[in-house]
Amino acid sequence: MTIGGWFTMIVSVGFVTSLLSWCVFKVLTTPESTKHIHGELDIDTRDRD
Repeated sequence: MTIGGWFTMIVSVGFVTSLLSWCVFKVLTTPESTKHIHGELDIDTRDRD
């Protein structure tokens, strides 16, 4: 593989790995994220009015 190929591969794999790490970090450390979870019966869609 050429130098350009290695560079492209390292940058793309590094970007995807850092994006995955950031997403997992945000999901695990967001405070009060469980207050926004609703079940199907809690959501009022107003389609039966």
